[in-house]
Amino acid sequence: MPVTIRLMRIGKKGKPNYRIVAIDKKKKRNGLYLEKIGFYNPLKNPPELSIDKQKFDFWVGKGAVLSEGILRLKKQLRACLKTPNSVIPSPD
Repeated sequence: MPVTIRLMRIGKKGKPNYRIVAIDKKKKRNGLYLEKIGFYNPLKNPPELSIDKQKFDFWVGKGAVLSEGILRLKKQLRACLKTPNSVIPSPD
């Protein structure tokens, strides 16, 4: 079962929030996920990103592939992974 770490859209129309989840690659964008890893809120000023480092490292260690959306957040992700279980505003 190929696993991907990707963004799952939640929130109202025009007000997106995203969960960062580990999910089977064949599932729909908002399908049943294996584990919630964190969240991303692009509407806050600055955008808010939170990731559980242990869960992220576990899935990457299992061979999970990062999606394009997660790769776009790479710079903010690095800062977030340095301080586990904390909410870090994104620099913009």
